[in-house]
Amino acid sequence: MRIMIGLILLVSFLSVPFISPVKQYNSIPTDLTLFENQGSYALPTLANSKTTVKGGNEATEAFSNQLFPKKAGNSSVIYELAGMPVKKVDVEVLDDFKVIPGGQSIGVRLHTLGVLVVGHHLIETPNGKVSPGEESGIQVGDILLEINGKEIKKVEEVASIVKEDEGEELKLKVKRNEKTFTTTLNPQYDEKDKKYRLGLYIRDSAAGIGTMTFYHPGTKKYGALGHVISDMDTKKPIEIHDGKLVRSNVTSIDKGSNGMPGEKNAEFSVDDQSIGNITRNSPFGIFGELHKKIDNGVMDKPMPIALSHQVKEGPAKILTVLEGQKVEEFDVEIVSSVPQKHPSTKGMIINITDEELLDKTGGIVQGMSGSPIIQDGKVVGAVTHVFVNDSTSGYGVHIEWMLQEAGIDIYKKDGQQKAS
Repeated sequence: MRIMIGLILLVSFLSVPFISPVKQYNSIPTDLTLFENQGSYALPTLANSKTTVKGGNEATEAFSNQLFPKKAGNSSVIYELAGMPVKKVDVEVLDDFKVIPGGQSIGVRLHTLGVLVVGHHLIETPNGKVSPGEESGIQVGDILLEINGKEIKKVEEVASIVKEDEGEELKLKVKRNEKTFTTTLNPQYDEKDKKYRLGLYIRDSAAGIGTMTFYHPGTKKYGALGHVISDMDTKKPIEIHDGKLVRSNVTSIDKGSNGMPGEKNAEFSVDDQSIGNITRNSPFGIFGELHKKIDNGVMDKPMPIALSHQVKEGPAKILTVLEGQKVEEFDVEIVSSVPQKHPSTKGMIINITDEELLDKTGGIVQGMSGSPIIQDGKVVGAVTHVFVNDSTSGYGVHIEWMLQEAGIDIYKKDGQQKAS
């Protein structure tokens, strides 16, 4: 009998979080961040009760379950049940903040930090085939920073040093993940090519296309892609020395299907005039400053942003290019959005619903990464990845994390957003 009672109590205890009023209570946040003059925010309610919401000062006003942020500052909202306070929500109202959404197709050219080792190759010597680089312990993904004390930035600089030293032992400074170390390497004379070689495949740059996400006029900073750029051979994120953006022209699209992601085909010249620099390559995209504002021809005025807890399931739009440089808007559905207190690259799941976009692309394709997601007149995030087994759906990242990576402090209260 005692065991039975214990089991009943245990089941009752475990089922408490699933009782509707408890779930509703737990859905009420303990703290909330909003922007001034950006419309009302619908607070969660406790159904089937006489709960009232009170609170507000110069920063906010509350009517029923609607909270109106008016002025930067701090406030609180009190939930009452039968005249008794049951929960307090601390509210922070931030200065009005806006960015200009992107959607433009961009060409990306990155120069790596040092030169990147992307493979080993064998050299034909009188003693057989050898790879000096591999024998010296150099691994694929390593970055060569210096040779004999000379800083290395280009592949040509490596070839020049090897030629000048004519087979002499080389002292290398190497970066592997987060560690830096020194080692030696003995070049070997290639009988076939008649010159000394390292037995390494190396690269100093990478190029590709993507989509602009936002531009912030106050700081001239931008964000694009929504995900990190990795080397195609090592699959590791590229550590950059510098880089530049250029305009790109979408020439065709390889339509995607389930199990086979599609791709935008675009062209750009590495000699084209740069529209901006690249200073950061992170899990949330690439970032830097634009030399001048660029228009998308669809939504060129500054728009407010939505923080992760403000994003709702439901209809939204994305801006992207399907042909040439013409930015168009297309319908999508935000299937789910996770309120996040800490940066995460997978904050939303979106589904393409626009018939025209589905007809031309099959859904989300490579090169669409970074396309801004717009909901209720606010920039909420960017498209990042397609689901391999469902080309109509994929992940999105919340805009607040891209802004943070760009070095833009949305929490400033001095009325001016500056680079942090």
